[in-house]
Amino acid sequence: MTENVIKRRALRIEQNPNIPLYLFALEAQEVDLVADVARISRDEAGKLFGYQRPEKKQHVKQILEYLDGEDVLFPNGLILALPTTVRFKGGRGPNPSDGLATIGTLEIPLPESRDAPRPALIVDGQQRSRALALTRRSTLPITVAGFVAEDLDIQRDQFLRVNTVSPLPSNLVSELLPEVNTQLPTRLSARKLPAILVNALNQDSDSPFKGLVKQASTTPDKKSDTVVKDNSLITAITESLSPSGVLFSYKNLANGTTDTTSIRKILVVYWTAVKDTFPEAWGLPPAKSRLMHGVGIRSLGRLMDRVMERVLFDADIDSPDISHRVMAELALIEPHCHWTKGRWPEINTHWNELQNTPRHISILSNFLIRVYRDSRMGAS
Repeated sequence: MTENVIKRRALRIEQNPNIPLYLFALEAQEVDLVADVARISRDEAGKLFGYQRPEKKQHVKQILEYLDGEDVLFPNGLILALPTTVRFKGGRGPNPSDGLATIGTLEIPLPESRDAPRPALIVDGQQRSRALALTRRSTLPITVAGFVAEDLDIQRDQFLRVNTVSPLPSNLVSELLPEVNTQLPTRLSARKLPAILVNALNQDSDSPFKGLVKQASTTPDKKSDTVVKDNSLITAITESLSPSGVLFSYKNLANGTTDTTSIRKILVVYWTAVKDTFPEAWGLPPAKSRLMHGVGIRSLGRLMDRVMERVLFDADIDSPDISHRVMAELALIEPHCHWTKGRWPEINTHWNELQNTPRHISILSNFLIRVYRDSRMGAS
């Protein structure tokens, strides 16, 4: 290693002509010089940065104990996103390449000072990298796979794909999905639209959920303000996007497009009406209001399919009186709801005994739909 560059023997893998991929080794102490962890966060404008989950201190401790023990073998490598400033020089002499890989020297420039941003980002192995920075075996060789990509879309795509053995937290995946524009596996692709909609509901000024949704990027100082788990909303929206849901008709299966503008309007109109129908229960922590609890969000999400199907049969989503129409429908169930105190006598349950379980979600949603249906029949 010279003063401002690390030089390592490396293999350039001939995999993608547009994204160079290298295999090489670093000393344990050099990982901290080369690579940063891109923690997931948002700026004041709500733009998402990074993609990494918080550090797991117990996991780091376990790795460190092994590294500092006897007879260490550490084949678990790191995956880094390298900057475009790296340089690779192919080896001289006969047969430097066999068609699969080319041997040569990789040069990684280092920042002028330890306070400056490091040139690479860790895509996989952040817990290992932290342990490597702390181990007494500072010169232990570590295997590294590095691909050259400063595009966050590519980095996030690879991050989601490589973290399959130890599944990522669902809220981290949900918040990253709207930012990934590459083709995703079917399982992740199905979650992308609901994740986009939840992100909009948490960010948009006209949304009743603005600032209330707990996401992976939520900072500790904001956690007391976030009272709704993003997964509850995502699951509710996913159900409404199914063939039996009110949002399904806004998906054009013939050409693969979706009218996300109308879907977002429906969600904002409906949940704003919920907020205005139950103002005393809105915005409270789930322990004080089962409306904001998973069981409330999921149950009212299922009721939305019935309410909005009825409202949109007679009116357009842009009708000037659409909010009054939705509130008139919700007024039919309002006297029967006990979100913050008392009992739900019809289902024989105290208000805070309702839990976010399939059984309770089914009981409460079926009850609300039945009350709504019976009240409509009685009113007609």
